[in-house]
Amino acid sequence: MKVGAFSISLSVKDIKASKEFYENLGFSVFAGDIARNYLIMKNGNALIGLFQGMFQNNILTFNPGWDENAGKVEAFDDVREIQRELKQKGANLITEANENTSGPASFMITDPDGNIVLFDQHV
Repeated sequence: MKVGAFSISLSVKDIKASKEFYENLGFSVFAGDIARNYLIMKNGNALIGLFQGMFQNNILTFNPGWDENAGKVEAFDDVREIQRELKQKGANLITEANENTSGPASFMITDPDGNIVLFDQHV
C-alpha cells in the first residue's frame, strides 16, 4: 500500500506564535494562507500543517499521489483502493471517499488510540 507523502496537521491556538516556533526549528512556509488560519511548513522532507480553529485534535495526514514537495508521483494507490483495503482489514472509518468517483477524495480512520488519520488525495 502506497499512502503518499506524510505530514502532521496540528491544531494550534495561535498560528503566528506556532509559525515563529517552527521557523526557529528551521521550518519555512511551504503553502497555505495565514489570513485563512492555515500554513504548511517544511524542513527537508518533514511537513507540518498548522491549523487554527479548523479541528480539535492533531491529525496524521497521508497524501496519496503526492511526494513531500506536493509533486505528483506517477505510480500511487488511489485513495479509494486504500480505503477498500483498510475496510476489508476492519479499520474504523470516520468518513469515506465516494468509491464511484475518481480524482481528488479523502477519508479518515482512527488508530487504536483514537488518533485521527486522514488520507487526502489531491490528484
